[in-house]
Amino acid sequence: MKTHHTFSFPPVERADRRGLLAIGGKLSPAQVWLAHQSGVFPWYGADSPILWWAPNPRGVIFCQDLHISRSLDKAMRRMPYQIGFDRAFAHTMDYCAKVHGESWIDEQMRSCYIALHEQGLAHSCELWHEDTLLGGLYGVCLDRVFCGESMFSLVPNASKIVLARLCAFFAAQGIEVLDTQFLTPHLQSMGGVEIPRQEYMRYLGGNPERLRGDWANLYILAQ
Repeated sequence: MKTHHTFSFPPVERADRRGLLAIGGKLSPAQVWLAHQSGVFPWYGADSPILWWAPNPRGVIFCQDLHISRSLDKAMRRMPYQIGFDRAFAHTMDYCAKVHGESWIDEQMRSCYIALHEQGLAHSCELWHEDTLLGGLYGVCLDRVFCGESMFSLVPNASKIVLARLCAFFAAQGIEVLDTQFLTPHLQSMGGVEIPRQEYMRYLGGNPERLRGDWANLYILAQ
């Protein structure tokens, strides 16, 4: 991707105690793509300037260490569902904004990530029952790291099932880390941990465009 009309980020060590690194700039696909490669992500509220974050510690799930409880395993075996990739990226973003009231997923953010998706750089993983979307998440892939942005559930366990199938798929593709940005009790129950920011940064090397493209066919081939 061309990175003209972008600004470079300060070293992540300059972030404040909350993880705030920079304020302002332009929210463009190229800028957000550069941000993720730099260990930074945009997150801000309504009527706020664009805020760029690089928290320390960083919440992650190591894909091979995902914990699946007995109850979740039972739900995965009993629920009639299908997993899909990149079938409904925009709808996944819309549900994330609607279900959680995520004011930071505004039209500017939505347009930016949809553009990255159209370039094969951002992806969605969805849980379906026939033609009904039950849950999902979206984010950006950087070779060994998938930067998860937000997820939603319309039925119990939907987001957990998505995470479980997603991490299994990631491990097979050489993606080691699911970046959750921050750690929540929900993520911790599935094996999420906090790691030092500098340890996280070491996973960002490599070829960020190694898995660029439409993941719908990639997932089918992996089955």
